[in-house]
Amino acid sequence: MTARHEAIVYDLDGTLVGLDVDWDAARSDAVAVLRARGVEETPKMDLWDALESATAADEPGIRRCVGEVIAEHERSGARSAVRLPAADRLPHDVPVGVCSLNSEGACRIALELHGIDAHVDAVVGRDSVGAYKPDPAPLLETIGRLQVDPASAIFVGDSERDELTAERAGVAFSYVSEYLDEE
Repeated sequence: MTARHEAIVYDLDGTLVGLDVDWDAARSDAVAVLRARGVEETPKMDLWDALESATAADEPGIRRCVGEVIAEHERSGARSAVRLPAADRLPHDVPVGVCSLNSEGACRIALELHGIDAHVDAVVGRDSVGAYKPDPAPLLETIGRLQVDPASAIFVGDSERDELTAERAGVAFSYVSEYLDEE
């Protein structure tokens, strides 16, 4: 894979590490922040719907508050994250980045916990650039920090959201399961 690409960007959770986050508790706490600010919970609202609702709310600062509640759960879960097989592929002979829907702080904690940080040249989280996946901006920012052309990079992830992000950014994509099957 590195022979064909000038840079590799990985998703974090589910790709390089498994964060130990109680996502139901994170959702519940995020929804509580919304309720306290007068934003109604919708049926089947998941964690990312809650963040979207916070973004759509007119009240200044609500997205930041909801984002921080989620990030607190992520940072805690990053401290006991498990290393996944794709992390064993590092280092590479090309620049490596991490582009994650998780907060940048959680990414850095998990990468450091497993000694992966020494092999990663750029980290962009949900809170790094004002947009988050599947918006292409975080992936393009990561690739920009690696100083390569997006057309020469590949994004390795574990979700449809990751695939959609790569598609929107014009970047090659591989599911981590396929990536691990190569070589």
